[in-house]
Amino acid sequence: MPSLKNTITHKHNMNYKKPLNVLLLEAAETGETSLKRTLSSFNLVALGIGAIIGAGLFSLTGLAAANNAGPAVTISFMIGAVGCAFAGLCYAEFASMIPIAGSAYTYSYATMGEFMAWIIGWDLVLEYALGAATVSISWSQYLTKFLHYFNITIPPQLTMSPWESATLADGTIISGYGNLPAVFIIVCLSLLLIRGMQESAFINNLLVILKVAVVLIFIAVGWQFINPANHIPYIPENIGETKMMNGEISFWAYFGSDSFGKFGWSGILRGAGVVFFAFIGFDAVSTAAQEAKNPKKGMPIGIIGSLVICTILYILFSHVMTGVANYKEFANSAAPVAVAIAKTPYTWLQQAIIVAILAGYTSVMLVMLMGQSRVFFTMAKDGLLPKVFSHVHPKFKTPYKSNLLFAVFVSLFAAFVPVNIVGEMVSIGTLFAFILVCVGILVMRKTNPETPRPFKAPWVPFTPIAGIVVCLAMMLSLPGDTWLRLAIWMILGVIIYYFYGSKHSVVRKNHALQKQ
Repeated sequence: MPSLKNTITHKHNMNYKKPLNVLLLEAAETGETSLKRTLSSFNLVALGIGAIIGAGLFSLTGLAAANNAGPAVTISFMIGAVGCAFAGLCYAEFASMIPIAGSAYTYSYATMGEFMAWIIGWDLVLEYALGAATVSISWSQYLTKFLHYFNITIPPQLTMSPWESATLADGTIISGYGNLPAVFIIVCLSLLLIRGMQESAFINNLLVILKVAVVLIFIAVGWQFINPANHIPYIPENIGETKMMNGEISFWAYFGSDSFGKFGWSGILRGAGVVFFAFIGFDAVSTAAQEAKNPKKGMPIGIIGSLVICTILYILFSHVMTGVANYKEFANSAAPVAVAIAKTPYTWLQQAIIVAILAGYTSVMLVMLMGQSRVFFTMAKDGLLPKVFSHVHPKFKTPYKSNLLFAVFVSLFAAFVPVNIVGEMVSIGTLFAFILVCVGILVMRKTNPETPRPFKAPWVPFTPIAGIVVCLAMMLSLPGDTWLRLAIWMILGVIIYYFYGSKHSVVRKNHALQKQ
């Protein structure tokens, strides 16, 4: 087998790329520095569902309905699913071609060069690490509710960030010290991931079965109590949109007004940007490519299969939820699902839903933390991050030092940062990653047309272009301060790349050796 060092080349005006043959050699590596292949196609689908069904379904559905789309939040889910479907098909093609743990980072290295690979890798840090932090904060809130049924009370100061406050029954206003339950679950799941991928997948499968069962029960029970009046009007009127349609104001005047995104079709689009968080996760399946038994077959099944199953459940769930209770009742509710359940005689479902939510959140965090450590592992192997994070545990064959780093990093975010800020950053970071993967497919079809593709995305170039357009539209619908935070995060990443990554890059070093 030729060495990796001798096959890495330098192309396109100092744009360092990692050729496909090098990536395939890395995928075939075995030994002390490689990950253990233990995941079946079923495990991969379960990983996808485990990452997808969680905070978005149980929390954001009600918020998007109350503030943006009304009963038409079902259409918001459809738009989000369409954007994900286009991106998912592109992910599936890449994952079957390049079964490496780095996901979109690796695909960008092969198609757009090292700098863009760094940008997407840094972006994935934002997506997975902050995604896990967001979910852990919600997990903490629901754990408090669940324990309350058993008369166990966690002091509210220990479930809030220092930037948040709460008013007690006696009128006393208190501030948080830090979200300790969120830290606890992050540390526990990080230790489970260090223990092994097979054990983690088994726990994830159990959690997925539990939460899908409860979601199906909610849909079946709630369907009987749908009040058709709650779905009228299906798309609540947006006054600004009506004025624009009548020619009273221009589109740009409407776009810049406060009414944009609050009901009407603009509300549906903004709702899609909000509930898009509910779809985040299917891309995490691709980070497990190096641990799949048959990645060329299993990756497309895991990515597309989990996305299809979750989309169907989301549309049915949101239709029932907005039919059982009026969408206006979900405003300012921390547990919108409980509002809907209270309209039925089956109040015991509230405890079951909370158990499903805790299971759902737990599996989401598990897959997010897994994905993050795998991306970090791959970037460290390439020299863009310190080599210490590419070390594999001698017994468990897991990137344990990356897991330990993110146990600390994510815990700090979970303990001290408010949830709404973190959630919006995750959405915009993920949409950016999806756009770059779609661009990568266009590039790879042009530069490597003869490369075997076990799975080919259909209707290229339409599919990747449509993915870019839909994801960009959802990005543009997000608030301006979210864009500012993304820009600050990316600038920080460029600084780190310039002072560390570019100087330690394995590709660059090997190119320099070849020139000598």
